[in-house]
Amino acid sequence: MAGDKKILLVEDDPAIAMIIRETLADECAEFAAVATLAERDAWLAENQPDLIITDVVLPDGDGIDSLERAQLAEETPVIILSAQNTLDTAVRAASSGSYDYLPKPFDLAELTASVRSSLRRGRNVQADGAATVVAGDSHGLVGRAPAMQAVYRTIARLASNDLAVLILGESGTGKEVVARAIHSTGLRRKGPFVAINMAAIPRELIEAELFGHEKGAFTGAHSRNAGRFEQAAGGTLFLDEIGDMPLEAQTRLLRVLQTSEYSTVGGNQSLRADVRIIAATHRDMQTHVADGRFREDLFYRLNVIPVTLPPLRERRSDIAALVGHFIENGQASGLPSRQFSAQAMQLLERYDWPGNVRELGNMVQRLVVLSRDMVVSADEVRAVLKDSKEGEATLDPAGQIQRAVDDWARDMLAGTGADGKIHEQLEAIVEAALLRRTLREVGGNQLEAARRLGINRNTLRKRLGQLEIDPSAP
Repeated sequence: MAGDKKILLVEDDPAIAMIIRETLADECAEFAAVATLAERDAWLAENQPDLIITDVVLPDGDGIDSLERAQLAEETPVIILSAQNTLDTAVRAASSGSYDYLPKPFDLAELTASVRSSLRRGRNVQADGAATVVAGDSHGLVGRAPAMQAVYRTIARLASNDLAVLILGESGTGKEVVARAIHSTGLRRKGPFVAINMAAIPRELIEAELFGHEKGAFTGAHSRNAGRFEQAAGGTLFLDEIGDMPLEAQTRLLRVLQTSEYSTVGGNQSLRADVRIIAATHRDMQTHVADGRFREDLFYRLNVIPVTLPPLRERRSDIAALVGHFIENGQASGLPSRQFSAQAMQLLERYDWPGNVRELGNMVQRLVVLSRDMVVSADEVRAVLKDSKEGEATLDPAGQIQRAVDDWARDMLAGTGADGKIHEQLEAIVEAALLRRTLREVGGNQLEAARRLGINRNTLRKRLGQLEIDPSAP
């Protein structure tokens, strides 16, 4: 398979370079690794690679900027690696014409698959048809959790096309922020971004809001009114809470998506729907379709490119960065500058955030305003949360167990007390609690306890002895 393929790696971390070299040993006939842009250019002066793999931050410059200046991606497939892991980096990678972008730490299997794909397709190709896009900021998206990296990469790959997008996620996860980022990095960024919340409009007015109406079309229509499709012409139409759209309106929307034409309510002139459609919902759309509450054919029209946003409780590592982002935004709006103590930040990271990023932003603003000191304390956070256990009430019992294990494991891994026996210790803690509860429920009857637990009675007796549990204890 390797044939006579040549791969050039530009990476200044020797450990990473060694791992990549070993991983790709069977994928090429020649593998060269350099640590700087100057060394890269010297190697390229005498060699023609079939693939370049490059880091972004290098000792003598920016890997992406140098690609664009030298027009390297136009001649050779390029895979970009980066530990910066922001939307801006993903967008810049797409803008450079690179074949692929992998945030660090990357999966070696994914890197190998990307390398094989690029070598098969040869020179002068790009994985997604990169387009020139505008970069330079986070577009309101903050976080480096793996789930957010997947979102960034999808947004970057959407920059070169007009495909319909369906954004899925719980309320407050930032679906409109993502929609605006897709618009501002895409082909229609110079056009308008028009949003409409399908759940906030009375059923009888939805069609008039979407498609506009003519004078006299219905009672109260005293003049012609342009609908959202017309307002968004040349740009993006964001259909928020699409899962709450009435069935009768779904039928007409489907027809517009199929034909790219529509007419105003009360009108007979055909108008062209010149918009990119981005829809969003917090609903389980598969269930909605199965229950007949949402048209299956419309769902597939909208779900061309799905983007799933993680709830904040699944990206707790991003909370500190989000807090800093909200403090900075608050200062721009005239709010005072504040910091959060380590203990205060721990409380924020342990809370389950049923309202997700939106709830965190509101809470940070409240704490910044109410705090009398430069540093927000844990007591102040508790006062706003009312009780640090308040978050537990938002979870079912299984969720509470998962949260407790997460907190316990974090503390153990941060210290030295676990001594390589974390799994064994956790297993003993959980099993002891289960056995004690079961014995209390059955009044100490070991035969009944074993039956309910689904284990052998002798096994139960053995574990009670090993865990030093008195079966007669209350």
